[in-house]
Order: sequence, then C-alpha cells, then structure tokens
Amino acid sequence: MDLQFLGGAGEVGRSAILVNDSLLLDYGLKNDTPTQYPVGDVSPDAVVVSHGHLDHAGAVPALLSGSDRPEIHWTPPTRDLARTLARDTLKLHGGTMQCPFTQEDLNRVGEVSVTHGYGESFEAAGHEVAFYDAGHIPGSAHVLVDDGETRLLYTGDFHTDSQRLVAGTTARPDADVVLCESTYSDVEHEPRDAVESEFVESVRTTIWEGGTVVVPAFAIGRTQELMLVCAAHDIDCYVDGLGQQITQIFRQYPEFIRDSDALQRAKSNARYVTGRDGQRKRIAEQNTVIITTAGMLSGGPVQSYIPEIANRPVNKIAFTGYQVEGTPGRELLDTGSAEIDGRRMPVSAQVESYDFSAHADRDGLLDFLDDYRNAEILVNHGDRCEEFAVELQEKGYDATAPELGETWRRNLRDSWTC
Repeated sequence: MDLQFLGGAGEVGRSAILVNDSLLLDYGLKNDTPTQYPVGDVSPDAVVVSHGHLDHAGAVPALLSGSDRPEIHWTPPTRDLARTLARDTLKLHGGTMQCPFTQEDLNRVGEVSVTHGYGESFEAAGHEVAFYDAGHIPGSAHVLVDDGETRLLYTGDFHTDSQRLVAGTTARPDADVVLCESTYSDVEHEPRDAVESEFVESVRTTIWEGGTVVVPAFAIGRTQELMLVCAAHDIDCYVDGLGQQITQIFRQYPEFIRDSDALQRAKSNARYVTGRDGQRKRIAEQNTVIITTAGMLSGGPVQSYIPEIANRPVNKIAFTGYQVEGTPGRELLDTGSAEIDGRRMPVSAQVESYDFSAHADRDGLLDFLDDYRNAEILVNHGDRCEEFAVELQEKGYDATAPELGETWRRNLRDSWTC
C-alpha cells in the first residue's frame, strides 16, 4: 500500500491522503490567508470523506472541475454538511482565490455522491472500505481501507468521550496500519461534566447580574452542543448564523444523533435570529444568551453582537472552542482587544474560554491506540506530529510522522520506505 500525504501532515487543515494513486481520503481546506489547498495535482478514481468539516471536505467540489468524475463516498450527514459549507464558501468567496471551485462543480457533486451507513462495506477504486462511528460530529467516520494486502484505519477526527450531541467512539476494527489524528496530543481535557457546570454557572451569574452572554460557536457540532446544554439547564437562548441550517440537517438523521428527542427539545428552547430590522441590536440589549457563528470571531453574525456588548463589564464573551493563532478570537483572548468588522475594538466585557472540544485529548488518543500496539502508527493532523510520534516510540509503538508531500510505501516485509 502506498500513501501520499497531500495535506494534514504536520499541520491541522487541508487533510488529503492518496492511497495507491487511486483512492483519495478527504480533500480539505486550510483557513490561512490566503486559503491553502492540498499540494500537487490529483485525479483519483474515487474519494472517501471522513466528515463534514471544512478542513476535511472543503475542497471536494474542486475535484470535479475537469473531465474527471470520481465517485464521492460519505455518510448522509457528511454529504449534506459538505454541500452546505460549499454553498457558503461560494457565497462568501466565489470567483476569488479563496474558493477553488465553481457553482457548476458543486452541482456535479450530486451526480457522483454515494452514501453509506456505519459498518457497511463498499468498494471504492478497487479497495474494500467501511465506515465506523468516530464520535466527533454527526456522520463522522473512521475509514477502514483494505487493498487485499494491508488494512489501513484512517481515524479522521474522533473523540473517545461522549458529548450531548454524539456518543464517543467505541469502534476498534482490526488494522495493520493506523493513520491517527493528534490535534490534542499534549492536552488533557477537563471532564466534560465539569466544563459544562462551569459554563452554566458563569452564564447564569451574568444573566442574574443583568448582562448579556455572547457565545461564539462553530456552526457544525458546537452550536448544537451548546443548544443542548442550554436546554438541559433551562437557559433561554438565541441562535444565529449557519448553525440554524446545520441543526436542521442533523434533525433529518436521528440515527446519527445520540438523543434526537433532546435535540428537538433544544431546538424548541432556542429562538432563531433572522437579523432583519435591527433585531440583533435589540437582542444584544437583553439579559440573555446568544449562540452565534463564527466561533473565532472571523466573520458571521458574531461581528454584529460584539460591538453592542463590548463596553459593559457586566457582559460576557464565552468562547467554546480553540482559537487559532492570528484569528480575532485568539487576539481578544491574548490582548483584550480585536479587529472586529474592520476596526480595532477594545473590549471591556468579560472574556472566558471553555473546552468543549470534540477531539480526543492525550489520554483519549493513548486509550484508542492501546488496541493497536501491534500496528504501525502514522501520526497526522496536529501541530506536534513528530513529537507525538517520538513519545509513542518511547512507549513501544512503531510510530512515524509523515511529512507534507511525502509518499510512504508498505513493502512485503512490513516496513515503510520513503
């Protein structure tokens, strides 16, 4: 088996791995300035997408821009999420270098899309493939690829602990090689119950004191998780941005949700914002919770709310996800000010951060890999892949961290050569 690393090696973003020059695993974007795409030219016979986040699926329509029409295999939620994000990318960046595909390319996705459930074996580019629940977001999958000689488990993004939206992964299919994400390989998450309790107490305190809480949240997964938290603790909330549409997608696939009835209750508990006729300004003046995109303050309705609440110390901005270097959210955490809607803005409101991560932490990664001590481990999707691979070697694993653009080959003597 040959693996060519076109993205995601030694980095978080633009995940793309070509298997045996024919089967492509993921094809994502990296949200730098300018946007980065997977390296090299690729014309796969088939594509398998692990889940619907931009860094794994954001560039998939670009694979259809020429004469090639490779089949695209994914779960039903991943298909709908990827197409929704692609439409959003076209709306925001169509016709620029920020968008690598056209509306025509996006239209073609429906012509070659093939969906599969968990545990269902299928053929793609001459490989036997199966999806297993990865516990990351609804529809996310570990991908098992068998070429007749080698069984490769591509973990995609995964979580071993349960969230309100999805249960943690318990799947451990047999594999000779594990290509494992390592996003939080040096982090230990605080127990989710404790994080949730701290968040709820902080929100209730701010509302009791007469303040407004703005919760920047990623549209896929995090918005719905926070909706579920608010509903479970009888906290009224507003929901603004793309998360509204994503919630509707999830409700169409109850079999991919941990508790579909709870999600319905969360939807009923939330009030959706349309943004018309100064609605956001009026909502920002209420003692309430506003869950809104974008999660790192880099765009979306959140940029309308921050100026409205920024100058009152009783108000609060509660981040619920990692803030990448160079984003307004990270800038606000580090300096107390950020560039919002084109202008520098000091923020007197309280700023807090809560770890609602949907990724396995260090303990979760090690727990998962403990079942693969006899497999070869390839580490990707992280800022410290090489370091984590060395740490795994010290624990007795046969572990390596491939580099971007590198091709690895498993020869008949079960070793990898570059």
